[in-house]
Amino acid sequence: MTTILTLVILIFSIILHEVAHGYAANSLGDPTARLAGRLTLNPIPHIDMMGSIILPALLTLTGSPILFGWAKPVPYNPYNLKNHRWGEALVAIAGSATNILIAIIFGLIVRFGSVAGFSASAVSLAATIAFINLFLGIFNLIPFPPLDGFTVLRGALPWKLSSGFVRFEQKVRGSGVISLLLFLLVFSFIFADFFYSFVLWLFKLLIGG
Repeated sequence: MTTILTLVILIFSIILHEVAHGYAANSLGDPTARLAGRLTLNPIPHIDMMGSIILPALLTLTGSPILFGWAKPVPYNPYNLKNHRWGEALVAIAGSATNILIAIIFGLIVRFGSVAGFSASAVSLAATIAFINLFLGIFNLIPFPPLDGFTVLRGALPWKLSSGFVRFEQKVRGSGVISLLLFLLVFSFIFADFFYSFVLWLFKLLIGG
């Protein structure tokens, strides 16, 4: 039951991440995601079989320290964005910012739940939601395409430097999901323990543990 609940929370956290991208783009003048019907919490339009179901299920069932997945990317047209200098970076960071905000809200519930009269099961659920969203939010800020951190970094750099990043991103995206799976594999073997410890430290700091 706990495994299924964790998987459900992970999937909806991923969907909220993508919806946030769409809302950010729409607020900046690009209606592409809205017109495509992607500004919805209905999971059906967002589900990617590999990224939303298979990979999260495998990671959860195997007890992996990495909890990750993806939904179908929310479409947007950067040329429609009102802020041409920072627009893409703002759209990109909206996903991680949403996950981190959710983590803070539920982390505070964990921190003050007993005082506020929440049951132990409610506090435990809030802790799971907070940790998963904190993990997703921080992980997506890693500057490697197609993660949001790379888009934020590319958007923040001067044009001459960012053009080189664009070419690198195109090569990585050209190899499809294979490049992301290879990245996850390398990350799992080399950086996962350190990253997990870092997120756990942030989580304990948030909940006052």
